[in-house]
Amino acid sequence: MFLENTLNTKEQFGWIEVICGSMFSGKTEELIRRLKRAEIAQQKVEIFKPSIDLRYEEDFVTSHDANQIRSTPVPAAANIPILADGCDVIGIDEAQFFDDEIVSVCNDLANRGVRVIVAGLDMDYKGNPFGPMPALMATAEYVTKVHAVCTRTGNLAQYSYRKAPQEDLVLLGEKESYEPLSRAAFYKAMQSENKKSKKTKSS
Repeated sequence: MFLENTLNTKEQFGWIEVICGSMFSGKTEELIRRLKRAEIAQQKVEIFKPSIDLRYEEDFVTSHDANQIRSTPVPAAANIPILADGCDVIGIDEAQFFDDEIVSVCNDLANRGVRVIVAGLDMDYKGNPFGPMPALMATAEYVTKVHAVCTRTGNLAQYSYRKAPQEDLVLLGEKESYEPLSRAAFYKAMQSENKKSKKTKSS
């Protein structure tokens, strides 16, 4: 269970928390929960998300269960420190879609005494580490990996299997495009895809 760090008024440094996992694992839900707790504690909170994420309302971070918290869409990580001036807590959703500068931005904010809470996919649809997430996880004080339930086995799922045919790395979508799979189910699905691809090329 995650517990917030105890604030030491003599120490000005903040910290970084990363919430990671597959699609439909509750990452955004957990991010919203922590941010709302900070708001209840009357801390100054700002939430940011990449401006390319337009799946729900533009000015809200929204979980798959329709929980919401007001947010600011930004085109690049460099915009965040400008808009986060004077904040106690910063939330960042869908961090995998930001440029690599998000790592230095988060560390600079933490070094200024800000609590930074980041949520994002740790792996892309091919099962590879996604964008800046590995570096964020390496430099964070706290990393929470959440899991979905595999749609094929019922076991814990950590992979986001893409059902849609597109091969672009970034493809925003919901259940029509992705399903959470366990390691075994993901491995079988990728093997099946590779066999189909070989047959197509040989025919």
